[in-house]
Parts: sequence; C-alpha cells; structure tokens
Amino acid sequence: MKPCEENPWELSAGKVKPGDVIDGEIRNITDFGLFVGLEGDIDGLVHHSDLSWNEPGEVAIKNYKKGDRLQAKILSVDVEKERISLGVKQLKNDPFESELSQLKKGATVTCTVAEVRADGIVVKLTDHIQSFIKKNDLARERQEQRPDRFAVGDRIDAKITTIESDTRKIGVSIKALEADEHK
Repeated sequence: MKPCEENPWELSAGKVKPGDVIDGEIRNITDFGLFVGLEGDIDGLVHHSDLSWNEPGEVAIKNYKKGDRLQAKILSVDVEKERISLGVKQLKNDPFESELSQLKKGATVTCTVAEVRADGIVVKLTDHIQSFIKKNDLARERQEQRPDRFAVGDRIDAKITTIESDTRKIGVSIKALEADEHK
C-alpha cells in the first residue's frame, strides 16, 4: 500500500503498544465487556474477566456506564484482526499473588469462617484469599464433621494441604491439622 492509502486503523493502532496506559470513554457495554474509545476513532475491548481481581466479571461490569471515562492498560494489539485488548485490573498488582507468598503448604493458618453450608464451610485466609473446607475435612472424628457447629465470624486453625496458584485455589483442612497434633 502507498502511504496515502494506508488503513486508518493501522495508523491509529500503531501508536499504542502493550503496556501503555490509555484513558478513554466507554462507548458500549456488552455481556462480554466494555468497548473503550481510543485515539483515531477506534475501540479497544476490556473483556469482563479483565475488570477486577476481586469480583467476577459479570458483577464488576455493573460498576460501569456508557460515557464514563476509563483508564486501562493495553494488553495486546492485533492489527490484522483490528483488535486491541485492554485490562483495568492490570493497572494494579494481583492481591491474590502477593498474599499467596505469605502461605506455605503444610503451614497452620488461622482463618475466619465466612459462610456455613451443608457440605462444608467457606473460610477467609487473608483479605483476598478464601478456601472451602469440605465436610469430611472439618474434623478427625466423624461425629464432629458437622458444618453447623461453626458460625460466621468464628476463628479456626487449619492446615494448608494444597496450593494451586494456576487455578487460584488453596486447600485447607482441620482434620489434617488434628491428625498432625495427634501424632
């Protein structure tokens, strides 16, 4: 192509690169994300999974309105497909990753009961990390494996049994801690 015939999208997209932070107006909101206006009358997409570290995308997207100004980091630029991927959560460090460094497999952790369910309890390990303790991991003794003996707000000790950073899951067990103490 001659310079005068260049695609305006290519010219505009060529001005941005991954890692840049942009400021733009939300032009459209869909089920899967936000379209943000960039320089040169092109749009970038913030997929709903890139809105928040702490909330599911379907929840986080409700915090935005068409016409709002938004800062986002450019994640990728695909000139051939005319796509620019943006992320809002990438403007900050992942709190899960920074708090994960404080946790070690085999360690005892004091956690707070966040929810009591019929099949177990949800516990909060840190400000941003929760775990689920299955019913059969609530105690060594079978008759004590009752979620209803716990209440929201209770502080309990448990042993970290697994850490899966790729799936963002931490396994904890009161039963495993009691077994260690029994030895």
